Amino acid sequence: MALPHASSGQLIDVRPLGSQLTSAPSRAMMKTPGLELMRMVLPAGKSVPEHRVPGECTIQCLEGRVELISHGVTLLMRAGDLVYFEGGVVHALHAVEDSSLLVTILMRHED
Repeated sequence: MALPHASSGQLIDVRPLGSQLTSAPSRAMMKTPGLELMRMVLPAGKSVPEHRVPGECTIQCLEGRVELISHGVTLLMRAGDLVYFEGGVVHALHAVEDSSLLVTILMRHED
């Protein structure tokens, strides 16, 4: 069964999960042909290997601490930090603590 996505005009709760963080799954919150919004939950010690997405994207740390590896450097993201990537930029993530991230991806369209 597919999880429901938010519709136009519907509120989306992106507040920190707090005590529910360790049991919450990652999930797509909204998806259209041009935009995808997801909450990624990363338990401490887990990683997302190097990858790229074709469209521009942002990653916002909602809670916890995550190492972001890109452009040859490692940055520590904490709650409130946000990073932007041009489409095609290689990046990886590693959770230092139980963490949740808000990921927004603009889908690349051929004209």
